[in-house]
Amino acid sequence: MIYGLYLSATGIMANSYRQDVLANNLANSETVGFKRNFATFTERPTAAQELNEPGEWSQSPLENIGGGMLVSKSDVDRQQGDLEQTGNALDMAIRGDGFFAVTNGLDTHLTRNGQMVLDGKGQLVMANARSQKILDINHKPITLEAGRNTTISDDGLITQDGQAVARIGVFDVPDRSLLAQQGGTLISYPYANDFRQATGEVKSGFVEHSNVDPTTELTELMDAQRQLEANANMIRYQDSTLQRLVNDVGKIS
Repeated sequence: MIYGLYLSATGIMANSYRQDVLANNLANSETVGFKRNFATFTERPTAAQELNEPGEWSQSPLENIGGGMLVSKSDVDRQQGDLEQTGNALDMAIRGDGFFAVTNGLDTHLTRNGQMVLDGKGQLVMANARSQKILDINHKPITLEAGRNTTISDDGLITQDGQAVARIGVFDVPDRSLLAQQGGTLISYPYANDFRQATGEVKSGFVEHSNVDPTTELTELMDAQRQLEANANMIRYQDSTLQRLVNDVGKIS
């Protein structure tokens, strides 16, 4: 095994993946409720370590270098985004921990996107193309009457003309490592029955902006590009060295 080529190749793949994650963050820097992702990596063991077969190679000093990097599942930055007042009582933001729960009738997802409207049936839904229904604390869709004076308190209680009609659910999960981005600000969790009440406050008339800082993402994107180019240059240098070894040094005089 030519360790130099192998390690440089893993460096290229890792930084290419990192670029994809950063580019997605930048593309969603203005998306309400979006949480930035960051790429994570693990050290790959060498072949001898993976196979647990000590032998000639296991005694080589090159074993201490390791086998390069492996891409891990991208993680999510849970930091609070800035809240912006919209003047629409049905817009909601969560200050603190927690997520809104939404459903399309089949699957239940979580989200921090609180842009909401009433559909033609009077159900509270997300103001996006998918129009998922917003769930209350009992995991049931919320139905309101259009044209009535609607207020929403910090604990999620929805009242119309002074009468309590529902309480919007703000949920958390026992194991956040199982959360996975699904696109469109939706987040999946494999065990919807494990949702539990969160401690965050509901702020009516506000939305939470993305927590992406474009300046930071651009700086990291340039760093990833430099590292990718450095690994590509190392591959070219090593290929040139091998070519000279084969064509010149190994030539029979």
